[in-house]
Amino acid sequence: MEARAEARYIRVSPQKARLVVDLIRGRNAGKALTILRTTNKRVALSIEKVLRSAIANAQNRSTDVDVDKLVVSEAYVNEGPRSRRVRPAPMGRAYRYQRRVSHIAVTVAEI
Repeated sequence: MEARAEARYIRVSPQKARLVVDLIRGRNAGKALTILRTTNKRVALSIEKVLRSAIANAQNRSTDVDVDKLVVSEAYVNEGPRSRRVRPAPMGRAYRYQRRVSHIAVTVAEI
């Protein structure tokens, strides 16, 4: 039995989000929540929210799901669309920079 949750257009670089997602992949759901609560990264709160949503989806899908046996079977971060902005620079020039967004997906499954 699998349940999936996804958060789209999260305002964080995918590279930074992957660092945190790599910590929880393959772990027990309860242990993964503990890891996310103690991780000192801004994106950990968003990933925790997605993981809690995946656990809730598993409970809603089937009433006989044991939450203690759920494992994070898949967790990945894809890149969303980049918004390109312009920052004023000296002597009338302009520096372009990109604001990156992420799509975070978490799948939990029973052992």
